[in-house]
Amino acid sequence: MPKGMFVDTSICTGCKACQVACKEWNGLDPEPEHFRKVPGTPYPVAFNFTGNSYDNTGKLSASDWRHVLFIEQINYRRVGSRWLFMSDSCKHCTDAACLNVCPVSAIEHTDMGNVIVRQDKCVGTKLCNKACPYGVIKFSEKTRTSHKCTLCNDRIHNGLGTACAKACPTGSISFGEVADLKARADARLARLRSLGEAKANLYGYSQAGGLKVFYLLMDKPEVYGLPENPVVPQRRQVSSLGTKISTLLAGIGALVTLRRRASGSVPEGERRETNG
Repeated sequence: MPKGMFVDTSICTGCKACQVACKEWNGLDPEPEHFRKVPGTPYPVAFNFTGNSYDNTGKLSASDWRHVLFIEQINYRRVGSRWLFMSDSCKHCTDAACLNVCPVSAIEHTDMGNVIVRQDKCVGTKLCNKACPYGVIKFSEKTRTSHKCTLCNDRIHNGLGTACAKACPTGSISFGEVADLKARADARLARLRSLGEAKANLYGYSQAGGLKVFYLLMDKPEVYGLPENPVVPQRRQVSSLGTKISTLLAGIGALVTLRRRASGSVPEGERRETNG
């Protein structure tokens, strides 16, 4: 049975415990764009303060696999205002754009339905980065490969839930079998609608062939930066000239990467993403 997560944004408090748990379990580095070295200071100093939001993570990256959105709906009179939060990550699409366009088959579905990037096969074409309708998968300058959330691939294949769901103090993130999670999501939506939350809706049942990570939203998907009808590129036929060329270039890139690895010129710390 496919595994996934149900994210109930109605009870998310924006605490970012999920982000911390994701970083710790997967051993992810700080986002390079968010820190700089200051002379005389023995540790990196954060400088990514936007000035217009408490959300300073900003976006997903090769080292930020989870991002809690802060959506501040505040009008000029400061009345009737509200904050919306959403813990965002890879959606683990059934029809995954990143998987569809990868010319070397480095991206695959596991037996549990989650989408992973095989670091030993990725050659860094960045085609997946451009194809993802959610802007999830990102290229790392450090490893010269692409990275994203794996749905804690090592944990779920050893009988554990995801680190983010384990750390969530309100139960906003739930891990389990997709069918069971959908039943829970349907019941929660009905409850909210009965309480007058007319804008509440479920996102991810039909998008991209069905998302393994789906959401209960308190406003329209566009408010959360989610496309109502995401465009998913499909796998091209090998007969097309463009695909032949891209596959040839990917093969050359793979050869260069393998030679670098054999010579030891790849930075230490490169590891397989399938374990986290």
